[in-house]
Amino acid sequence: MAAAASSTNRPGALEITRRLAEICGPPFARFAGAADEVAGRTARWVAVPGGPHAAAEVLRLAAAHDLTVVPRGAGTKIDWGAAPAQVDILLDTGRLAGVWHEPQGSPLAEIGAGTPLRAVQASLGRTGRRLPVDVPSPGATLGGVLAADEAGPLRHRHGSPCAQLVGVRYLDADGELVSIGESGTTSLGRAAPTARDQAGGGGAAASPGLPGGAAALFGTGDLPGLDVARLLCGSQGGLGVLVSATLRVQAVPASRVWVSRPVWTPLEVHDLVRAVLAARLDPAAVELDLPVPVPLPRRRVHPSHPSVFARPDHPAVAGRPARPAAAGSLVVLLEGGPADVAERAERLAALLGPEATTASAAPEWWGRYPFGPGDTALRVEVPINDLHAAVYALRDAVGVPVPVRGSAGVGTVYATLPAALPADRVAAILAAVRGVLLARQGRCVVVAAPTPVRRVVDLWGELPTLPRLRTAKAHLDPHQRLAPGRLPGGL
Repeated sequence: MAAAASSTNRPGALEITRRLAEICGPPFARFAGAADEVAGRTARWVAVPGGPHAAAEVLRLAAAHDLTVVPRGAGTKIDWGAAPAQVDILLDTGRLAGVWHEPQGSPLAEIGAGTPLRAVQASLGRTGRRLPVDVPSPGATLGGVLAADEAGPLRHRHGSPCAQLVGVRYLDADGELVSIGESGTTSLGRAAPTARDQAGGGGAAASPGLPGGAAALFGTGDLPGLDVARLLCGSQGGLGVLVSATLRVQAVPASRVWVSRPVWTPLEVHDLVRAVLAARLDPAAVELDLPVPVPLPRRRVHPSHPSVFARPDHPAVAGRPARPAAAGSLVVLLEGGPADVAERAERLAALLGPEATTASAAPEWWGRYPFGPGDTALRVEVPINDLHAAVYALRDAVGVPVPVRGSAGVGTVYATLPAALPADRVAAILAAVRGVLLARQGRCVVVAAPTPVRRVVDLWGELPTLPRLRTAKAHLDPHQRLAPGRLPGGL
């Protein structure tokens, strides 16, 4: 393997490998293979620490040898964003897993960063509870969701998972364990191994004190420590390595109903969304799916003359709406008690008109991205009253309609650009769309893209928070050890 060869040729590589094996256990430390890459950048080593103490030791080893570290969860979004400048150690969080702390009767749960969300929901479901989190990435871990600031349809009512944070525990670039919660920020320092560490879990008791990092960067009065925690959201592991997160939990709704209506144009979606929100029906989600339209075939004038087709002005088709063969869908999710949901669903169906349908299960596309591996995927964020303008601007820039899907009720949707577009054409499309969105307080971000496109285009566009992010990176990771280059501005 090329990655392994380059690692073994590095001075001290065998000693680093030996130390990683001591820290994580021989089965959980190895030279990286071809599949161990981050946005196309291959790692040198893979380390899978068994708990927070072991993860801290990996970071301290990296600091001692001037190595970079990139965290990885399940890898469902490992190709999102910019490629890191270098990946020496890929720190796999798979063993930092479990529902660690769940006080009896408390609406909170502390969950290990490497825990798959499906496992979290299954564990909480046994007691009739859930995380109001439904991200589209199959198999995603909680840490990966937070690091990518990923959200699904339930963001409409509950906000993103990052907005639901009550506290986090993370490791800084020097391997210091830091705890942030509603009561403030504490440094756990170089925590000694606990029984959970030794058993392959995680956990350490907090000790009082305020770390220099958060206090020096934000002060102790203007912004609480939780704002530092939210800086970690979307940071792709570039500001710290998440160990666990404490989030709010809630009772599983007794009833869930999806009310759907076919839609044809972005302007029609705009009008319907405004009507739904004005009706005060308390939707849990308002989702849109606009696939690429397929033109209707020309209508035959006479069945006995299959070669004769009607022109658009032919009496057989004149006056008919010029709609594509496949409609899109606007779907509203209602949650709550059975009687209440049934009453609201009836009102919503009447509002949406005779084409509306009601179902007890989500449509097949619900909670899925409109893009796949290798596609150029965009996320458009804009005030809901301007969403239709953003979609039209994207169509105009591309020259043809593109698939659009996402949370129309909050103005956040995803789009897929045609795979054959060259990188310079993608850059021109982004410039045109961002020009329209700038005046509407919107953004267009490249979520994922093939390597040639990623190298050429500006993935984020104008980012007003970049100076604050640069300050945070300089303070929390001054030696550029954590995922260097993954953040905007090459940070």
